[in-house]
Amino acid sequence: MVDNSIRTAGIDIAKDKLDVAVLGCDDSGVFENNDAGFKRLAAWLAAAGVSRVGVEATGGYERGVVRHLRADGFTVVVLQPLQVRAFAKMRLQRAKNDKIDARLIAACTEMLTPDSRLPPDPRFDVLADHLTFIEQIEDDIVRCKTRLEHITDKRLVRIVAADIKRLEQRRAAELKRLTDALCAHADLRQRFDLVLSIPGIGARTALATVVRMPELGQVSREEVAALAGLAPFVQQSGQWKGQMHIGGGRARLRESLYAASLPAAFRWNPPLMAFYEHLRARGKSHKCALVACARKLLIYANTVVARGTPWRQNAASA
Repeated sequence: MVDNSIRTAGIDIAKDKLDVAVLGCDDSGVFENNDAGFKRLAAWLAAAGVSRVGVEATGGYERGVVRHLRADGFTVVVLQPLQVRAFAKMRLQRAKNDKIDARLIAACTEMLTPDSRLPPDPRFDVLADHLTFIEQIEDDIVRCKTRLEHITDKRLVRIVAADIKRLEQRRAAELKRLTDALCAHADLRQRFDLVLSIPGIGARTALATVVRMPELGQVSREEVAALAGLAPFVQQSGQWKGQMHIGGGRARLRESLYAASLPAAFRWNPPLMAFYEHLRARGKSHKCALVACARKLLIYANTVVARGTPWRQNAASA
């Protein structure tokens, strides 16, 4: 239900600027996407009587203004691009520029119920950026190894092999730095150790799980699976019933859990091994069963963190 007593603004975020519009009036403005711009924006919004602000997630460019506005007492709603696009289609709106987008974001924000959870922990921004850097190094290693398969010139083979060795050394060093940075926080270290206690989850997967899922232990098993994009969604209309598929969510975390699910379901985690065999016996494909196992691993992690106790065999039934 829309609360008309709350004045709402929308911000369209670019790398260098912020286009702002206040819903229900002609007030609009453009501010720099930097600390000085954030201060001017906060004062402008306060003068306009705005208390609630909607922004669209833009790959990190929104972090600074969101952090600043929340610190100044504004309620900030971060919308996913999919939500904004769907809202525009619902309104049959095809026109698009930065000012129009800001008004669209404001209108979409007003229709949504505010999230009652606490604002995101800013520590995870730095940790997630570091993890993304490591993941990019890992992507570079994969590309180099693929390139190596198609090279026959011995000199070029030595060059690429040296690149792989250098990248692997950098990866190991950065993983240690990230682990040390995470474990410097007592609460995050405890969360990391709890996730690491689950058979089949190694240090690399535990890092990804803790860093990419700050909500771990605070949400239900259904919510945590949906946030990671590991929850199956029904495809049904009338008499037609299609296959259930996963989708959306946090792709990097999903990839890490999926990679861990194979060794976990085949060697390291007895309940997961039994679960995999059960799914295969029901006719599920190998890939489908592994996705379900990845979902189970995340649910196990959510359970041990919520309980505050390490893995127990009967956690599989949680």
